[in-house]
Amino acid sequence: MKKLSLITVMLAVLTIVCFTSVGCTDKKPAPAVDSTAADTAVADTQAMDSTEKLIEETPMPKAADELFDDFLFNFAASRKLQMERIHFPLAVYRNDKLKKHIAKRRWKMEHFFMRQDYYTLIFDNRKQMNLMKDTTIDHVVIEKVFYSRKVVQQFLFNRINGQWMMTSINYKPMYQNMNASFLKFYGSFATDTAFQSRHLHNPVKFTGPDPDDDFSTMTGEIEPETWPAFAPQLPHGMIYNIIYGQKYTESSQKIFVIRGIANGMETRLTFKRIGGRWQLMKLEM
Repeated sequence: MKKLSLITVMLAVLTIVCFTSVGCTDKKPAPAVDSTAADTAVADTQAMDSTEKLIEETPMPKAADELFDDFLFNFAASRKLQMERIHFPLAVYRNDKLKKHIAKRRWKMEHFFMRQDYYTLIFDNRKQMNLMKDTTIDHVVIEKVFYSRKVVQQFLFNRINGQWMMTSINYKPMYQNMNASFLKFYGSFATDTAFQSRHLHNPVKFTGPDPDDDFSTMTGEIEPETWPAFAPQLPHGMIYNIIYGQKYTESSQKIFVIRGIANGMETRLTFKRIGGRWQLMKLEM
């Protein structure tokens, strides 16, 4: 496996950076929003509203209940479907203790990650990733991880009589999550470049688009000094995870996936805990 030279790095970066699922942004603070940016934001919102209106006016095909992801994209975009597929009054728990019920008239539409370009997933291994396409699963949990509050909000879905239904919401402290150790580590890895550089395996294995051939991929090794040129923009503050039935353990490996919604692009970061210390082992784009 070849080590990536600086020239190779720059060529690859030109090809790769704008294809990360999170988008082409640098790591500097965002400038003040100007009128052009504001107009773009309005246009994006209007486009999303139009898309949601189209989805809402189109009956969801019965086949969408086969695959949870198909159901979810309809559910997150259609208020009508959401009202039909929530078990009202919706039970809300904190630490598995019932706290209240939400009446149908009090429900505020939940768009999940539909109003951003990507969503994130966490797996212990590649075999678990096959569950995303499993049509036999009947229980799924969508997690929202809030780093500022150190809380995980869980939306529980069950397939009842062949139809997916949201049956409850549960709030738990982040430290009680099955991925607690990794979530704590990732919060720093995604926001602190110095911390990030200290938690890179030397070298980091890399697989990504070949800048010289649109239909091929290139493999190599990223050394610490060239990592900043390859480092993807990582989601932070609040991230998602979808549990399709995978049984997490205190494993020494986590695969963090950033999946584009509209562009089909995907970035995978494989981490391993070596000597009690999480390290990035592989980057795939």
